Amino acid sequence: MKKLILFNMLSADGYFEGPQGDIGWHRVDEEVNRFISDQLKTGDTLLFGRKTFEVMENFWPAKEAFDQDAEIAGMMGRYQKIVVSRTRESSGWENTEWIKGNVVTAVEKRKAEKGKAMFVFGSAALSGMLIQYDLIDEFRLMVHPVTVGRGRPLFRIKTDLRLLKTKVFGNGNVLLCYRRSF
Repeated sequence: MKKLILFNMLSADGYFEGPQGDIGWHRVDEEVNRFISDQLKTGDTLLFGRKTFEVMENFWPAKEAFDQDAEIAGMMGRYQKIVVSRTRESSGWENTEWIKGNVVTAVEKRKAEKGKAMFVFGSAALSGMLIQYDLIDEFRLMVHPVTVGRGRPLFRIKTDLRLLKTKVFGNGNVLLCYRRSF
């Protein structure tokens, strides 16, 4: 059975994005990139909402992405990418498939398959739905030492969580790993 892991970056005041979708406050350095690469190696599938997919699709296949981090760019290309979209149904990016119907049923079917972990990055609306239907097996929240004051929160419903582990990064980011409390 595949484990579904949500990995997102949050401000210290709990926002996924600042005003107007701003994520310029993300603190990503070599240590954070190493962590992201190491965690990606435990997976084989990426689940995206359309908007996040389009950002990834416009960056990771490009030469600049390979120049910046060839290992992550390679994984992003090789891994199965599943995109939830009501408006789009194709991409030139390799290993991409689309969910158009019942997202909950499609994700449950994927989770029942054998294989490595499936990751959700970004994708605030999709993440909210996955949280609402209790489909996330682990939350990996990287909290950045900045407040943005307003924006889009990741959590829109009360969600009881149990802390699994923490990791402090040299740049002040803190990774909080949780599972739902039952």
